[in-house]
Amino acid sequence: MSGNDRVQRLKRPDGNTVAYAKTEGREPTVVFLGGFRSDMTGTKAMAMEEWARRTGRAYLRFDYLGHGQSSGRFEDGTIGRWLDDSLAAIDTLTQGKLVLVGSSMGGWLSLLAARARPERLSGLVLIAAAPDFTERMLLKGLSADDRAILEREGRLVRPSQYSPEPSVFTWKLIEEGRKHLLLDKKLVLPCPIRLLHGQSDPDVAWEYSLQIAQHVEAPEV
Repeated sequence: MSGNDRVQRLKRPDGNTVAYAKTEGREPTVVFLGGFRSDMTGTKAMAMEEWARRTGRAYLRFDYLGHGQSSGRFEDGTIGRWLDDSLAAIDTLTQGKLVLVGSSMGGWLSLLAARARPERLSGLVLIAAAPDFTERMLLKGLSADDRAILEREGRLVRPSQYSPEPSVFTWKLIEEGRKHLLLDKKLVLPCPIRLLHGQSDPDVAWEYSLQIAQHVEAPEV
């Protein structure tokens, strides 16, 4: 059975659906949270599913609103909405202890989910995590002209190096993201954390992971 053949759907209160695939196995369940405009059929998500099957580990991968096989428009997404999707998937589709594995934006969402459900966490693995990227990377990286367009029109369209379709950034994404910033304060979590980051990463500077390590208080980082 292929990865797509196993996809199921979790209905959200607004009528949209979160696409997901589960692998049964022993706890703690590993949950993969993908990056901005990524999806649950990416190389990391699928490699982890293969590992979970081989080792008998319970595993969950899913797509946020407007990503991959989930419904909804990408432009309607915000950090808060994608966090809600993540918590709905975790709460509805898993039981017991969890290890959250977050890549890029998924690292931000993993930290937020860990803060929201600390009693369920056995561990966190963050891969080139990008908490606060809307403010520290996206907004900070815009030219004055691009920022003016974004504020005036509410959206900014730019070519994507990863897709034939352009990337669309909304002012709503920036503004709502400010409610979820993490790196301006200490973040206390109850579980071990592992930060993985390639030093040739073209999108998220590896020093970012050092900043995260400085802001997190956990049994082991």
